[in-house]
Amino acid sequence: MTPKEYLRQAYRLNERINSHIEELENLRSLSTRIQGVSYGEHIHSPNRPTDAPFTKVLFKIMEYQERINHEIDALVELKAEMEDAIEKLSNVDERLLLRYRYMDNQSWEEIGVLLNASVRTVHRIHSAALHHFSVPK
Repeated sequence: MTPKEYLRQAYRLNERINSHIEELENLRSLSTRIQGVSYGEHIHSPNRPTDAPFTKVLFKIMEYQERINHEIDALVELKAEMEDAIEKLSNVDERLLLRYRYMDNQSWEEIGVLLNASVRTVHRIHSAALHHFSVPK
């Protein structure tokens, strides 16, 4: 895996988590809707479920929340590992640039302002940082 591929993992994982959280909110919204009441004659059958209809949705929400929590744990571990790897770079500008770009997901222009450098210089520092960066085993 190249340094760039390794460093991009955090962004992709973060986007996946955000997508899951949005879906979870949709499920929660669905769970609060009230279903219509049937006033017809109820036929009691041993095969007919007796649970309230929203209980299935609640169980799905709980399962989904657990999956999101596992992914958040993985993101936290990955970011900590990335932080350690970035800190091993000797050049301060390279460390800052990698942190701004891959940990904070900032644009090249924003990084240029933060480093008080032109976008061309930012790209040069980025290239050097990737060259000096070692992907953890």
